[in-house]
Amino acid sequence: MVWNSLLLALREIRRNVMRSLLTMLGIVIGVAAVIAMVTIGGGATAQVSADIEKLGSNLLVIRIGQHRGPGGSSASASPFDAKDVQAISRQIPNISAIAPSASSSGTVIFGNQNWSTTVTGTDNGYFKVRDWSLETGRQFTENELRSGKAVCILGATVRKKFFGTQDPTGSKMRIEKIPCQVIGVLASKGQSGFGTDQDDLALIPLRTFQRRIAGNQDIGIIQVSVEKGASTEKAAGDIAGLLRERRRIPATQEDDFHIADMKEIAETLTGTTRVLTALLGAVAAVSLLVGGIGIMNIMLVSVTERTREIGIRLAVGALEREVLLQFLIEAVVLSSIGGVMGIALALSASAFLVRILQVPFILNTGIIALSFVFSAAVGVVFGYLPARQAARLDPIEALRHE
Repeated sequence: MVWNSLLLALREIRRNVMRSLLTMLGIVIGVAAVIAMVTIGGGATAQVSADIEKLGSNLLVIRIGQHRGPGGSSASASPFDAKDVQAISRQIPNISAIAPSASSSGTVIFGNQNWSTTVTGTDNGYFKVRDWSLETGRQFTENELRSGKAVCILGATVRKKFFGTQDPTGSKMRIEKIPCQVIGVLASKGQSGFGTDQDDLALIPLRTFQRRIAGNQDIGIIQVSVEKGASTEKAAGDIAGLLRERRRIPATQEDDFHIADMKEIAETLTGTTRVLTALLGAVAAVSLLVGGIGIMNIMLVSVTERTREIGIRLAVGALEREVLLQFLIEAVVLSSIGGVMGIALALSASAFLVRILQVPFILNTGIIALSFVFSAAVGVVFGYLPARQAARLDPIEALRHE
């Protein structure tokens, strides 16, 4: 009985192809919109997580001044010094690496070309806390770090500006007024989650920066990498307590520094993108309800058009439940075909949009299955009323219908 009802439904759809396509359009758009929104949102969430991970693993960034919103901090407090770095390294447990640094904008000159970039003075701990490897060359030697020798490691953007794809290791260039020998090139990391080019920088030994660029012993940022499995929250609390003690901050006063936990930032950003994805998916799902109303409308019209056919079936012995099942199956077939077309459209649109937005294509089979089941359920819910109306027709009145 079900098979015969399915064949009758397909025959009716083929007989009114244009009307059937227009009826399914709402379901197609609804399913496509839901899947596309969730797929793109999933890709955006993965991209945010990857961008945060590029900044370093289990990373704590300690800056001078109180936090002033997402963009930065005040700089009115006294800077850190080498003793602060040593204290953190010795007294805080579960620290895998620590990297003091100081930065300023500067001009890099090679031949008759120049480029404005970020010049950062640091030590070899920087490569570990930032999980940053070298594409070519080597790290700083202990002698270079202690003596403040004029050597530099270039970011990929700076290397491309001056040398293209060539290896600049061993070349001589100037950073501001300092003649500098290139000893390596950082592997490319691309843009961060905050839209900045991480590769647009030049690294020099911290002592070189302090003596020949800054003219002081200040340390602006301390970056700390926490061991895997250890709590970054506890490490941040321990560091805050230590720095408050060293900087003699009274209990009644706020910290004159702040600690950014990259793991917390990553969780916040990915949580936000998930909420936005869910919201967009819910908005898109409204069009499925609109599509269901369209199916109910067309099925009611179909019952009116086929009143005489229904009367004949009832008169020759068809049961009410058989007529109900026929029209219900027709509504489900319409919505299911619309669901399949919507899935195909969604996958095509998603593959196109992720290329434009430059986010990963993450196929969520769960949302695809759910969308298809929901589209079929729409056919059941909105097809029941017309099917029930058809099943309850009086055979005699139906046969009289013109």
